[in-house]
Amino acid sequence: MERDPSRVVAFSDAVIAIAVTLLVLEIRPPQDSRHLFHGLVALWPSYLAYLVTFMLIGQVWANHHVMFDQIRTADRTVLFLNTVLLMDIAFLPFAASVLAQAFREGEGQRVAVVLHGIVFEVAAILFNAIWEYARRHRRLLVTAIDSAGVKAISRRFRLALTWIATGTLLGALLPALGVAVIAAFIPFYWLPIRGEIARAGPPRGWRSGPLTARLRRTSSPPAFG
Repeated sequence: MERDPSRVVAFSDAVIAIAVTLLVLEIRPPQDSRHLFHGLVALWPSYLAYLVTFMLIGQVWANHHVMFDQIRTADRTVLFLNTVLLMDIAFLPFAASVLAQAFREGEGQRVAVVLHGIVFEVAAILFNAIWEYARRHRRLLVTAIDSAGVKAISRRFRLALTWIATGTLLGALLPALGVAVIAAFIPFYWLPIRGEIARAGPPRGWRSGPLTARLRRTSSPPAFG
């Protein structure tokens, strides 16, 4: 059975919104108000983990919309893979907390960077799994996207696998370098994908009624004979 993906997108947006909100809870105010400035500066690992993870989750959200703008209908396989993707995203605040604590204490940094990278690598794998499944079952895609657009999105999603994996492996050797490589992923992935189709017109589930029909008539320009 196939379904309109609007509810999938709405539920995904909610989970992602909760995940990015939970990130800030890891940043706790300094307990010593007498040395407040020093305490705030000492929290730099928390700021770093918050910034990098928030922007990466933001990319997940943006590219999730890009992907589902091309998906016309969702079957049970798409629903299952998307659920696993959301489960991974919901784990990111924990991974960010571990990363911040490791850099704050100066120990376990390699493990923390690898954990953080693995969680994002799993998200990239699931992104690719959803998209590859949809492109192999072309009936799931909108008719407006052509083969060039499908291939362009595939190339962008596949690149994430290599990029994040490289940052994760480097993080196992040099934690700061691993974080830098993963962070460099942020500006590149905000670039638009050539061939992507943005949904236009009324939102999914929108139905025309008498009121909207009257509005269209009243908003139409007058005809001059």
